[in-house]
Formats: sequence, C-alpha cells, structure tokens
Amino acid sequence: MNLKTPFLAVDAIIQVFEEDKFRGIVLIQRKNPPYGWALPGGFVDYGESLEEAVVREIKEETGLDLLDIRQFHAYSSPQRDPRRHVVSVVFIGNAFGLPVASDDAKDAKVYKLEELPWGELAFDHREILRDYVEHRY
Repeated sequence: MNLKTPFLAVDAIIQVFEEDKFRGIVLIQRKNPPYGWALPGGFVDYGESLEEAVVREIKEETGLDLLDIRQFHAYSSPQRDPRRHVVSVVFIGNAFGLPVASDDAKDAKVYKLEELPWGELAFDHREILRDYVEHRY
C-alpha cells in the first residue's frame, strides 16, 4: 500500500509576560526557506504527542518554557506551506523572559500586537495571527 498523507506540524502563539503584564508575542526570523517572520514551531516526531512537540520545538527555537498551553486551531490548506502539504495544529501558551534564537531561527523577537510585521510573515501565519487577534479581543 502506498500511503500519501500530509506532514503534521505544531506552531505556537507565545504570549510573553513581564510581571503579569502582557508584552507581546514571539516571532522568529527563519534561517531557511521560506524566509520571513513566523510563529515558532516544527514537525511532530513519531511517537510524540502534539503537546510534547510544541513544548520541545519552542524550547529548541526560542529557549523559552511554554506554560499554560492550549490548542487554538488547526490549519490544513494544502497550499499553506510552499514546500509540501503540512497540517499545523496551533497552540497558545505563555512565557516569561526574552526569546533567544536557536535551531531553525535566525532571530527571535517579542512583537507588540500593533507592531506585527504583517507583510513579512511566512506561510499562512498572517491568517493565523488575524484569527488570534480577533479571538483575543
């Protein structure tokens, strides 16, 4: 049997707090194509839960510990990733401190919602962040 199926990924909207005050969300600048700013995340390893994958990927790419994670939405358009068909389950989580870029991230930054680089976002992360902003308010 030749089974063809989409790849499974996780992404995170990391809400950064400082002394219980919301500071913004974390975006990473991608080291590899497709370039641009993106939500941190990556592929789920075989034998790993979605929750384990998102915690691992966030730690690898930003150095942050993801707290209070909850599933937000799944994004499944076959065109969402130009490399291949990838389904991503997006989580919202909280973190304290500043991100440090590592692994696939060239840079990592906390953006205030009113300063998000809408025109420089990779994949379908513009759609994901619009959904988040609508959900938040």
